Formats: sequence, structure tokens, C-alpha cells
Amino acid sequence: MQHKLKFSRVSGAFAVCRLPAKSAVPDWGLRAEIFSVVSTADEVSVVCPQAQVPSGVKHEQGWTCLKIEGPFPFSQTGVLSSFLQPLAEQAISIFALSTFDTDYVLVKQESLEKALAALRAAGHEQI
Repeated sequence: MQHKLKFSRVSGAFAVCRLPAKSAVPDWGLRAEIFSVVSTADEVSVVCPQAQVPSGVKHEQGWTCLKIEGPFPFSQTGVLSSFLQPLAEQAISIFALSTFDTDYVLVKQESLEKALAALRAAGHEQI
């Protein structure tokens, strides 16, 4: 099922950081309106505003964030797929984050206009 979704752009530039496995959650990664920390046996990933990343931390910067306007019940399938398919068809790299209510999709700033055009062409509406 192809969903027609509403989305908005979150202000600011973001970075995706990689810390060694079992690293403590860094304070610098938690000081933002939007941030994400995921810890696995292999690594700790932090997504936060790029201005907050200390020098010496392995990261990739230059991401912009798109928020899919939710909430969506867990029983609703295909939401993220509907949003990502037009981006994949245009070979636009993404980094996805999910919350209880919705999804956020990061795209590189240099791909933003191409991403917005692909999403609009697929029937999604930027608000």
C-alpha cells in the first residue's frame, strides 16, 4: 500500500556519530530538541546537531532532517517504505530514525532539493 504522507523539515544541520561499543552516552549528544542514541554490541551511534560534535569524534556531518507527520499506529504497515521508495529510486542515501509516534529521515544537504522533488512527485506533501 502506497501512503500519501505529510512531512516537514526540521531546522538545523545534523551529524551521525560512531563511538566505540560500550561507550557511555555522551552529554554533548543529548543537548538538542532532536537527538538519537543507539547502543549495540558493536557500536554506539549518536545523531545530533553537527555543531555539538566534539573534535576527534568519528562522524559524518551535513545531514538535514525530514519529519514524517504522525502519529501512526504500529498496526499500520508500509509508512516508512512509502516515504523511502521515491528516495531510493533517485539513489538518495538516507539515515532513518523511528520513534513511538513517527519516523524521521535524514538526507545529505546536497541531496535535499532532489529528495524534496522526488517526495512531491510521489504525492507526499511538505508542510
